[in-house]
Amino acid sequence: MSSARDQILGSIRKSLGRGALEGEDAARLHRRLATPSRNLIPDRTAGLDRDGLARQLVGKLGEAACSVDEVASMAEVPGRIAAWLQRENLPARLVQAPALANGLDWSKAPTMEVKTGTADGSEDTSVTPVFAAVAETGTLMLLSDAPTPTGLNFLPENHVAVVRRSQVVGPLEDAWSKLRAARAEAGAAAAGAGMPRTVNLITGPSRTGDIEQRIQMGAHGPRRLHVIVVDD
Repeated sequence: MSSARDQILGSIRKSLGRGALEGEDAARLHRRLATPSRNLIPDRTAGLDRDGLARQLVGKLGEAACSVDEVASMAEVPGRIAAWLQRENLPARLVQAPALANGLDWSKAPTMEVKTGTADGSEDTSVTPVFAAVAETGTLMLLSDAPTPTGLNFLPENHVAVVRRSQVVGPLEDAWSKLRAARAEAGAAAAGAGMPRTVNLITGPSRTGDIEQRIQMGAHGPRRLHVIVVDD
């Protein structure tokens, strides 16, 4: 544990009037972290198969002001992105996450100007994968790491997210369980693998109603969120 983190946690303990947990209290805490209990879960996605979860996700994405394409394979994704940019009268250029560099064949969209990396604020459109998509609410879970830089989720005006059907889960709790399982598996394979620095939960494009009670899109991030659901 870092010294800065020790200082922060120490200050919290001091304000609570107690020291670090020891003995059975510490063991109880570690058991709870290792096997977290689930909260009440709505029946909205109960019993749905993969197709049912995908339909629920698409419906919720639409309610959250997202546009959606459904495709049969990753080979169709570049063409659909180019067509969406054209429909929205947006420039045919974008920045894609490094995680997609070997997964998208942009030769099928030759008019596109594509770069790979993170965003610096000058880009119009970003394209990223997701870690999971929550059918219950239409929420996308994205992780912060080198293959998927967080800046791509917030800096460009337009965000295209690529979701594989196998990444669609029912409730939010299932997304967290999926993340814990993936990180535990990564930790077993590579020393130092742990939870990501940041987990972004995104439901629809950025918006606010603070100004005269009117919805303003793009207040704190992308004003458009286009989701491409890929049947894998």
